[in-house]
Formats: sequence, structure tokens, C-alpha cells
Amino acid sequence: MRELIGSHDLLLVTVDTLRWDVADELARTGRTPALARLLPGGRWERRHTPASFTYAAHHAFFAGFLPTPTGPGPHPRLFAARFPGSESAGADTWVFDAPDLPTALADVGYHTVCLGGVGFFNRRSPLGAVLPGRFAEAHWEAGFGVTAPDCLDTQLDRLAEIVDRVPADRPLFTFLNVAALHQPNRHYLPGAAEDSRASHAAALEYVDGRVDRLVSLVTRRDRPVFVIMCSDHGTAYGEDGHTGHRIGHEVVWTVPYAHFTLPPGAS
Repeated sequence: MRELIGSHDLLLVTVDTLRWDVADELARTGRTPALARLLPGGRWERRHTPASFTYAAHHAFFAGFLPTPTGPGPHPRLFAARFPGSESAGADTWVFDAPDLPTALADVGYHTVCLGGVGFFNRRSPLGAVLPGRFAEAHWEAGFGVTAPDCLDTQLDRLAEIVDRVPADRPLFTFLNVAALHQPNRHYLPGAAEDSRASHAAALEYVDGRVDRLVSLVTRRDRPVFVIMCSDHGTAYGEDGHTGHRIGHEVVWTVPYAHFTLPPGAS
């Protein structure tokens, strides 16, 4: 990662609330072909999230604590905020002297952009302003949120405007929080009266249908793009009597993860 900073644009996509088992099943059965073309080997990596809900998970992500591989560690991190005693910053880790990744990237010349999705990015309250407040430019509108069936389309419309006006000689860090998987997601499954694992899967199919446009937009600039794509946490649909997240259950802690590089002009 140390070699990429400055020469590559960066894209961090959190598909909010996406369960590992659903993501893996859809990739294996051909229901998310656009994602499968991007993922190394066509499959998601199974990892553990550092937190069980959006606010806490993203604080960890922005400090360098991305979802952790499930095998025995230590696992060197891609980037890390410097602090004494860190045991997971390796020779290739980009270590920064700032409290969070957006601030650190701005310090080395990146333009930083947040395209929020769920309520923790809506800037409608002091709490909802904390995470987007770390970025030079932050956007949220109701059309980006959990009740909008075309939320990702609306976010990509905004991203298209941003990509075209950021100077070509300035690297770009884009953070995209996709709200479609978060409840309510029953509107992605015709006739569904309530959210379920099946409507969760249908929401991921909706996201997959917009992935090619996302790739086209972020590779429009004459720079390679390093992409991190993951979930911040999963959610329960009745497993062991649980519904939702912010609980210590396997379907919440286990998340899909991938990182890869896209060349300029990829499609």
C-alpha cells in the first residue's frame, strides 16, 4: 500500500449490512456476474468485521482496521493510523500520522469525497455529521438512503459529476456507502411484505446491476484505482431468534471482503 499512495486513486465501497453467506452464495451461483468479474478468483474473501454496526465499524475502518482474515494472525494491514504498540502494521503498510484515513490522504494531496448512504452519514444531526465531517466533500440526500429503491443509481449520478470536475493531476479518494442491503430491503423482491434473506439477496442483485457503471466512472480518470470493497457488518433474519444487528452473532460478525486494482479505462 505504501507504493500506491499518490499514484493511484482510491475507492472504498462499503455495501452496508451485506451478509457473507448471501454474498458468497450469489457469487457462486452466478447471480452477481458484475461483481464476480471484479473479485479476485470471482469470489469474496470471508473476513470478520471489527464491529457489529455501521457507526463503530466505519470508525475502525478509517483508522485502518478493515475486516480481518478469519485465519490465525497477525495480519498486516493495508494502512494504519500510527500508535505505540501496533502489532499489525507491516513493511508494506501505509502508516499515517492523522486520526483517520480521509484526513491523512488529504494531507498528502488527495481530494476526499464521501457519498453517504445509511443514516450515520446523513448530516441531519450532530451524530450523523461525525463520519462525513472527516471528508473535504460529503454528500447525502434522501435518494441515497435506505428507503430509496434506486439509491445507488442516485449516488452514481452524483459521482459522475464529481469525477468530471476533480483536477486530473490530483489523486481522488472516494468513499461510497451503499444503503440498498440495509433494512428495509423488501422493495427489491416483488410481492414481499417483510424483509428476509431473500430480499437481502435481491438487493445485492440490484447493486450488482450498477457495478459496471461504478467501474466506468472511477476509471474515467487517467490513473489506476485501488479498490477496497466490503461489508461493515451482516444482519440476522431470525437466526437463533435474532433480527437485525449490533449483536454478537456469526451472521453479523462474518462479512465479505475484496481488494483489487483497476486500470484506467476499465469497464
